[in-house]
Amino acid sequence: MLPGLLPELEVIRKDFPILERTLAGGLPLVYLDSANTSQKPQCVIDAMVDHLERHNANVARAMHQLGAESSEAFENARDVVARFIGAPSRDEVVFTKNASEALNLVANTLAWATGDLAIGEGDEVVITEMEHHSNIVPWQLLTERKGATLRWFGLTDDGELDLSDIDSLITERTKVVSLTWVSNMLGTINPVTEIARRAHEVGAIVVVDASQAAPQLPVDVTEVDADVLVFTGHKVVGPTGIGVLWGKRSLLEQLPPFLGGGEMIETVRMERSTYAGIPHRFEAGTPPIVEAVGLGAALEYLAAVGMDNIHRHEQAITAYALEGLATIPGLRVMGPLDATRRGGAVAFEMDGVHPHDIAQVLDSRGVAVRAGHHCAKPAHARFGVQSSTRMSSYLYTTPAEIDALVEGLEHTRAYFKVG
Repeated sequence: MLPGLLPELEVIRKDFPILERTLAGGLPLVYLDSANTSQKPQCVIDAMVDHLERHNANVARAMHQLGAESSEAFENARDVVARFIGAPSRDEVVFTKNASEALNLVANTLAWATGDLAIGEGDEVVITEMEHHSNIVPWQLLTERKGATLRWFGLTDDGELDLSDIDSLITERTKVVSLTWVSNMLGTINPVTEIARRAHEVGAIVVVDASQAAPQLPVDVTEVDADVLVFTGHKVVGPTGIGVLWGKRSLLEQLPPFLGGGEMIETVRMERSTYAGIPHRFEAGTPPIVEAVGLGAALEYLAAVGMDNIHRHEQAITAYALEGLATIPGLRVMGPLDATRRGGAVAFEMDGVHPHDIAQVLDSRGVAVRAGHHCAKPAHARFGVQSSTRMSSYLYTTPAEIDALVEGLEHTRAYFKVG
């Protein structure tokens, strides 16, 4: 067994029923697309089914037993999230439909903010060239609408942030610094704490996209020292349709509402309305109740396995994958080649073969990967490619599955007669 692998790996795999299915032709599923969406353990599926079968009701509205049970389950999920990320208070945890909505919530409420938070001409927002589109477009919209300037960190040839000009990028004009903790394309783990420290020296707000970090790294928001941290449920073995926005109380209490509707109000009159406190101010309408229940079960599952253990497993599998990919002639990995400096998403290109063709050939052999620009077009442009193939591992990935990937890539080269 590879050093660092989860010792109970085969037991863990049995927790995920989909991993035992076969595909067309009787091929076993080799799932290497977890950075896209993770698979779900039986305990998450059971928790969601149980809620729908036995406790289904709207939250904070119904004065009956089912309503009380549903509300308790929903708020318990908020408690679980707070513990998982080390939040000082459960009230700092806001449920959204995904990380994209969470980032848009921050960007839009800052666009509407007044006082010290107001953003206008002469102000600057700093992002990075490796961001997911969800952490680029909202800030483009904000700066365009407010007359502010968008700036960004470039990338080194090794796929890491170029911090050589950090003092000229983050200045007294900087109002927001928003960056990914772990790149979904390059796999790079960024020094978010170091960047947050520099941003806070000039009074800027720090937003961290932890969508790829939360599944595989221990997260403690007090150590990261971000002002806002977001992630999405479906990448942490939870369901789709739910995301998390954590924000420091001092910031959230200054931000105006994002969506108007039920439950986010204190009182409504025809002339004007007043708004609820955090977190409910940002949770208009009926929330994703059963999805929150599933997310709570997912995070409890990951916590039981241990995030330090999961991180070690990811590093071991990623190192094994990088070694295997290095044996394929004409294949180039984009991003750091040191597994200790990256996460489990590994994007690559192969001379003479389009990424979509690679993915289709692999799929014919039961190996599921992703091909395309991975919602990271600027990062691809930086490395002179339009798209790439990406494999991504997780806590249930085995060395044998990496072997199947490498064998599939060798078959792909032979099929297309390259090299």
